[in-house]
Amino acid sequence: MPEYRRPKVDGARVFFTVALAMRGSSVLVNEVGRLREAVWVTKGERPFGIDAWVVLPDHLHCVWTLPEGDADYSVRWGAIKARFSMSCRRAGFIPPEPVGRANGGVNPALRRKGEVGLWQPRFWEHHIRDEADYAAHVRYCWINPVKHGFVETPEDWPYSSVHFDARFAPGMDLAL
Repeated sequence: MPEYRRPKVDGARVFFTVALAMRGSSVLVNEVGRLREAVWVTKGERPFGIDAWVVLPDHLHCVWTLPEGDADYSVRWGAIKARFSMSCRRAGFIPPEPVGRANGGVNPALRRKGEVGLWQPRFWEHHIRDEADYAAHVRYCWINPVKHGFVETPEDWPYSSVHFDARFAPGMDLAL
């Protein structure tokens, strides 16, 4: 089994991509209230700054700033994923039967253990290097619904922090 080594940088800014096991699903937007609750409860227990966030049907992207003296984003993601999964399960959600791991099916080992198995087991992270890298990753969050063809402009997507960020202005150069 591979050993994943993630950087441990106190107070880092980090870009994340987190995906559902069943790509093509719409669970994240259908249950966005449950996801928000999972994030806010986790954020209350282990604070972190949210610089940008976008939720798409089957994955999400975000940029966080961790507090000084704290580098543990993996525990936060574990808590968010677990809370969201438990909330969905309590509401009666059962993921569809696996189509096969190569085709994005739900992890059958998790299903046997009685877990929902909703998420891909890991996430992708990128530590922000400088202000230009930061701006590029925030823009990436905002432009992603346009890239996937869901909307024509970032502000048309309801599940995005673009609506709450004073730095965004219509007409901003969003090309990456």
